[in-house]
Amino acid sequence: MSKTKDTQQHPNVEISVRNFGPIAEATINLRPLTVFIGPSNTGKTYFSTLVYALHNTFDGFSGFPTPFLQDLLVEIMHDLRHYPTGVGPEVEKKILTITQKLSTKERTFKFSDLPPEVRNQIDKSLKDPQILLDKLESCLDVVSPWDMLKSTGGTRNEMTISLEVSKENQKFWDFKMIISESEDITVTASIDEEMPFRSGDEQRWDETLGLSSFLKLINTLDRYTSEVYYLPATRSGLMQSHTVIASSLVARATRAGFERFPEVPTFAAGLSDFLQQIILYKADKKPKSEMMTIADALESNVLYGKIIWRPSPSGYPEFHYHPSEMEEEIRLSQASSMVSELAPLVLFIRGLICPGDTLIIEEPEAHLHPGAQTEIAATLARLVRAGVRVVVTTHSDWLLKEIGNLIREGVLKEKGELRKKSDGPESWLLPNEVGAWHFHKEKPVEPLHFTNLDGIDPPDYEDLALNLYNRSAGLHNQIEETEGDNTSE
Repeated sequence: MSKTKDTQQHPNVEISVRNFGPIAEATINLRPLTVFIGPSNTGKTYFSTLVYALHNTFDGFSGFPTPFLQDLLVEIMHDLRHYPTGVGPEVEKKILTITQKLSTKERTFKFSDLPPEVRNQIDKSLKDPQILLDKLESCLDVVSPWDMLKSTGGTRNEMTISLEVSKENQKFWDFKMIISESEDITVTASIDEEMPFRSGDEQRWDETLGLSSFLKLINTLDRYTSEVYYLPATRSGLMQSHTVIASSLVARATRAGFERFPEVPTFAAGLSDFLQQIILYKADKKPKSEMMTIADALESNVLYGKIIWRPSPSGYPEFHYHPSEMEEEIRLSQASSMVSELAPLVLFIRGLICPGDTLIIEEPEAHLHPGAQTEIAATLARLVRAGVRVVVTTHSDWLLKEIGNLIREGVLKEKGELRKKSDGPESWLLPNEVGAWHFHKEKPVEPLHFTNLDGIDPPDYEDLALNLYNRSAGLHNQIEETEGDNTSE
């Protein structure tokens, strides 16, 4: 079994919104495991989609807070070297200064070490609202950003989206966008000049390499870049119909792909991306052993069989299910809804997701027996232990109760008192690794705090359980009284 990963490798990310779709107000700190709970139509999916859009826009909440950074830096360095004519030696001097700093033993390379021209371009790119607006319109499948405004009492309110990225109590950068009722858009952003790009104990290059060394630096500096994957609530049906959807059509099925013609039905970008990943799926030729172990445990403990993929004559992959008690495979369309529901999760863990990535799953408990729901909680914890950041939306009390148990195991683990359950992957969680957030209609989103006694217990779940008990007890008493009356007659 591989060594447990440090789940704090992710930057700290705080996202705040106000009047964002159905969400009145929310400030959420993404944890290694972040759980969104609450009634339907309160904004859980909306916020999950926002996380997906922000992650894609800012290259994984990285130390470089700008999209397309590598292309940007290469272009800047090319312009500095060739235009205007005669600046070549000065630029070479700047590059030499940078590589000297990079090669200095035990010296951290900081944002302030970049040339002023580069820092200014990064700052300008960070404050450009259109990149995020395009991504939000695509991910939420809206025609304009004003469709995202929350409507209260028939009026449109000012909408705010804020993002702050930090590490070890040092703020790296922040971003805030305000969209007003009058369709004005204001963006403010800042980058800490002391933000480290590379610590002194990491690889360095020969300071005499000049431009080639700097370009190598561009390709490897960002230690926090990661991928994000979205498993939508409709994944079961999509898995069974993916072979009839061509990849080229999926790529154009977002609103941006159809040039924002409002009359054309479109996919949100998260669904489109999911379909493309399934249609173009190929297993990793060098799978990560820790991820393979997690996928194997999910198949063994929940699916009681294997998810099989192979290329087809059409060029698209075919997916089958091989039950452990059968010699033959069956198509996913012939398997249970549970198998279709979990097949994408198995495939993504085995062939796409890597430590450091972010996985967003809507309702992982869908179509699962309560016992299987508790096993899904263990899978989420194993992903966290492997270094994957996980965000889930859920309505399952069973899932929450098991997450609470896994946190209790983490408390025992910290005290050295946890009894190892098996030879499988570890599935405990620490209290500070889990953040649970309760969504309400027309109210701010509230944090749900773990306690050793109650675990993670939404108040409305307890109220519902009490109401059901009182109703059943009342009906039982009525039946007893009726039977007593009949006896007396």
